[in-house]
Amino acid sequence: MEKRFWLDCWAEQRIGFHLPEINPHLQRHWDGLAVPAGGRVLVPLCGKSLDMLWLREKGYEVLGVELSDIALQDFSRENELSLEWSREGGFASACCDGLTLLKGDFFHLQARQVGELTAVYDRAALVALPASMRPSYVEQVTRLLAPGAAGLLVSIDYPEGAMAGPPFSVPAAEVMALYEDAFEVNLLETGDVLKANPRLAEKGIKYLRKQVWGLRRR
Repeated sequence: MEKRFWLDCWAEQRIGFHLPEINPHLQRHWDGLAVPAGGRVLVPLCGKSLDMLWLREKGYEVLGVELSDIALQDFSRENELSLEWSREGGFASACCDGLTLLKGDFFHLQARQVGELTAVYDRAALVALPASMRPSYVEQVTRLLAPGAAGLLVSIDYPEGAMAGPPFSVPAAEVMALYEDAFEVNLLETGDVLKANPRLAEKGIKYLRKQVWGLRRR
């Protein structure tokens, strides 16, 4: 995913990937990860995800990282957050009652900028990236997380070539290949969600599997 493509998506409001509600997979599986109370949760490529507010309400410190200024401004306005931005180390940052937002390139983020992270939540980051960028993304997540840190990952899988993406298809075998060296990986849930996406069915897509993974940093 080119930076310009992502920024243009937000500028033109082509944000069909945004979920205007709390993700049910997050609600269903988060407690099972046993993330320590008050832990710090990384949300990469966070957009304006309401999941960050849900995690904060659960008592976690939330760190959202996003490239698009529009996404973060929308998030602030739509949720009536009072944010004051400052700049340090190539990132603009703002904090508000247990929520920290960093504006900048996730791939340039340094461990010293994020502190000790106890978990990562990825609903739409990995699947937003083309295959060529996914290994670097997982390496970056691995660098930022301490051993023992937990993770919840949501991926999708559809027939190769059926859509241009993003979101891109990331089959189960690829998820395992990307994560298994540095993480314990467990499939928590899988199911075909094509019926809930009739527009895609009309395009002739045969299946659209959503998979939810539990991760544990080795």
